[in-house]
Amino acid sequence: MQITGAVLEVSGAAAPFAASRPFTVGTLTLDEPGPGELLVRIEAAGVCHSDLSVVDGNRQRPTPMLLGHEAAGIVEAVGAGVGDLRPGVRVVMTFLPRCGACAGCATDGRLPCEVGSAANTAGTLVGGGIRLRRGTDATEPVFHHLGVSGFATHAVVSRTSVVPVPPDVPGEIAALLGCAVLTGGGAVINAARPASGSSIAIVGLGGVGMAALLVAVALGLDVTGVDAVPGKLDLARELGAVAALSPADAVARGIRMPAVIEAAGSARAFETAVALTAPGGTTVTVGLPAPDARATVSPLQVTAEARTIIGSYLGSAVPARDIPRYIELWRAGRLPLERLVTSRIRLDDIDAAMDRLAAGGELRQLIVF
Repeated sequence: MQITGAVLEVSGAAAPFAASRPFTVGTLTLDEPGPGELLVRIEAAGVCHSDLSVVDGNRQRPTPMLLGHEAAGIVEAVGAGVGDLRPGVRVVMTFLPRCGACAGCATDGRLPCEVGSAANTAGTLVGGGIRLRRGTDATEPVFHHLGVSGFATHAVVSRTSVVPVPPDVPGEIAALLGCAVLTGGGAVINAARPASGSSIAIVGLGGVGMAALLVAVALGLDVTGVDAVPGKLDLARELGAVAALSPADAVARGIRMPAVIEAAGSARAFETAVALTAPGGTTVTVGLPAPDARATVSPLQVTAEARTIIGSYLGSAVPARDIPRYIELWRAGRLPLERLVTSRIRLDDIDAAMDRLAAGGELRQLIVF
């Protein structure tokens, strides 16, 4: 079938992207789903820093690639062997497939799926297939982004990359569940595991960090938000943070928390998070900095103060287990995920959307189809 999608032609283009225009928005050919795969009509897709990191070259991926990894939509067709889903069901698309059989999947979310990770690195679906093509004779392959490629009207994805959700969950909310909430919320629930009623600090209040804040507030924790953007601090207070401070102010005040989450994806933010962690406490890092970024941490402090530092990819999530929990909190009015959406855009605004994301003022820009 013919679809419309945003293809990243080259990684590492110069900013501003609205001028260099690394994306081509146009027509592609999408093959029918193969065994164990689904055809999904995309309803909404979020623009995330993990997309930006491919655009700016911090994450090397094969190109041309149809970007987008946080999305939701309606199943339109199923391939052979998919017996538990049918056309018409809304699904959340998650960027880390889980085969359920490898050593990574046996760690209850602590480690990524080995099969899914290999496919993501190669730019294929699970099993090695590529379903996207373009050109006058439709023979040029276009790589998949993290098994999703959600910046398009339709996608073919592995059954292991989706979680069905009830019909009362709107497409825009469902899309947010696929990355921002799984990553941010999971950093709280699965990695930090704070005691009931305790305190937590979140360094970096982008889409993932603010999702972590929302989940922490929903769990009844006292949350301190830390970010360099004043507008984000104002929003953190609106959403229930007991305090919202700049990084310099938080360090100067000598704040120490039993759990601190770093969600900014920078070495400086990681160092700030470690500085704000109390003796015996846990620092969780979910941000993805540049590959050559380095931070300075005192090994003596880690040892003498019995510190714990945890890396958490996709919030150490098992999507099929965790997404229903976030849906119940949203239904109960305790998790206002709508507040994460700062703008709704068109697909052909994708270059400028990356510039806005890089500038730091956005939480989630949603491409709405």
